[in-house]
Amino acid sequence: MKRTYYVLLVVIALIIVPLSHAATSMAQETAPLAVAEASICRDVVNRQPVGAGDSFEASVGKLVCFTKITGAQSPTQISHVWYFGDAQRAKVTLSVKSSSWRTYSSKRIQPHEIGYWHVDVLGPGGEILQTLQFKITP
Repeated sequence: MKRTYYVLLVVIALIIVPLSHAATSMAQETAPLAVAEASICRDVVNRQPVGAGDSFEASVGKLVCFTKITGAQSPTQISHVWYFGDAQRAKVTLSVKSSSWRTYSSKRIQPHEIGYWHVDVLGPGGEILQTLQFKITP
């Protein structure tokens, strides 16, 4: 009887250990991308956002969407989609080349484009990773 339990225990261990390793490997390979840091700013200097905020005057000229993406297991792409109100104004595809990658896009803001804006940060499958909202004031 003891021998039967021992054999059964060994067989179960031989099945479970490889399966748990495979599940862990699959989870690591399919770990989702995440936005570790994001901001709307006036510029990026030395790979850091400068002049970040959520409200800018219409005379700003240009704004930058800065993102730090984590979780990439291999090179991939994200997108920054700029919206003025509900109207898409630009879509910029950006490379992510390591598990922690900083990237950014920029958009010229016309003086008459006063109101609410947002940028959707999209993953490689088009899923929204984060939305950044900001306002252009007179």
